[in-house]
Formats: sequence, structure tokens, C-alpha cells
Amino acid sequence: MKKKIAVLLVFIAFIGILSALSSCKKNSGGKLICGITDFEPMNFRDSSGKWTGFDTEFALLVGEKIGMEIEFQEIEWSQKYSELDAGSINVIWNGFTANASEDGVPRSDLVDFSHGYMLNQQCVVIKSERKAEFSSKDSLKGKSVAAEKGSAGESEAKDLAGDGVKIIESAAQINTFIEVKSGAVDFAVVDILLAKKIAGTGDYSDLTIADITLDSEIYAVGFKKGDALRQKVNEAMKNLYDSGKLMELAEKYGLENTLIMDTAFLDS
Repeated sequence: MKKKIAVLLVFIAFIGILSALSSCKKNSGGKLICGITDFEPMNFRDSSGKWTGFDTEFALLVGEKIGMEIEFQEIEWSQKYSELDAGSINVIWNGFTANASEDGVPRSDLVDFSHGYMLNQQCVVIKSERKAEFSSKDSLKGKSVAAEKGSAGESEAKDLAGDGVKIIESAAQINTFIEVKSGAVDFAVVDILLAKKIAGTGDYSDLTIADITLDSEIYAVGFKKGDALRQKVNEAMKNLYDSGKLMELAEKYGLENTLIMDTAFLDS
């Protein structure tokens, strides 16, 4: 009996070693830390507090393809470049608008971008009762505005409101809805993918998207300049798109009409 038990223990230990080796092989490429913010439907927490969303699941699928463990690190959006340069994160993967600027400097000068994978545009969020008041870009001049600090929306907000206007720089896009609802500002400028999920629902049922069309944008993943990992991620992204898995994921989050795979984007 003791001999049988000893053999069983050896067998169990052997299985454990095989499992560990398999795990190591699967994640042999190391860990990829993605810098994100709470931004539905791209990255947000579910009822259990676990990160989910299109970009969240997209990153996990890419991680499987390239053999890397994916970790999500919530950051302040205005500190995204500092976090990337310091190595606190490896990529910026959070509905990151690539064809935008930071204080006049193209973002493509600050980071290397992956293939473009999602269409977006900024939009204007207002109180529903004021919809008739805001029907054009000119109607926003001189009005107070809120936008996420360091976002593409912040640059747009400054242009729309004009010089000398009160601008509330929020730590996250979701906070701008609070500013509009409370009356602290006249309007907010946010990503339309977020606005379509939030405006007119729940606590923000009295908010709506104004009938004002702003410039289109493209989402891409941001890497530190010269990071060779970008090529591996690009290959995995293209494979997921061609296989239809990325479209399945887009449909899950209602993003099938905005999904793209622009392999020539910014000469990537």
C-alpha cells in the first residue's frame, strides 16, 4: 500500500511539473502591462470588479497569440507617456486616438503606433433640454466645457470653446458627464463610443449627444519608440482580424460598424 501511495505521489508531482512547464511555455514571452483607464466599452470593470471590455479582451487574445501574460494597469490618462517612459506600463491600450496631437505635437512623434483597429470621433455631450441651443460648432463658442486631461477631446474642447473660456480638466472621461449634469459646464467633449453607452441612460438619462459632427479618429495601440514588440502585436492583430475572431469580439460590444484593420496606418 505504501509503495502504491509513493508511486501516486510521484505521478502527481510529475503532472504538476508538466503543468508548470506548459504554463511557462505559454507565457515564455514575459508580461505585457497595458495602461488603461475606466472607459466603457473599451476597458471597464464588471460587477465583480474584474476588467472587461473590447480592448481588454482584445489584449488578452493578442497575448495568447504572442505567448505573453497580459496585465492591466489603471493610469491617469494625462500621465500615459510618463508611465510608458518609466516602464510602469509597456503599451497604451485604451481607445488611444492615434491621429491626434498633444499641445501641437503629433502623438505619432511621441510613441510608435500599431495598426489602426477602430474608428471613433469626438462628440459634444449636453443636457437634453438644451439640445436646440447647441446645434453647430459656433454655438459652443464662449461656453464652458469639460474634457479628460491629456485626451484628444481636450484639444477639441479648447478649439470649440475658444480662448479665455473655463475648461475643467477631468481625470477620466466619465467624470465629464458629472460636470455637465451638475451644471458646472455647458458641455463636454468625449469619445462618441463612450457617449453612446452613457448619455441618456441611468444617472445620465438627462444628457444627450449634440447634433454636431466633429473630426473622425482612429484607435491604435501605443508603444515606446523603437519597441520591437510592435511588429509581433501587429501580426497577431491582423491574424485575429482575418480569422473573424476580432469581428466576433466587436459584435459582442456593439462595435462591429467601427471595427477596421488599417495596416498602412501611419506607415505601421
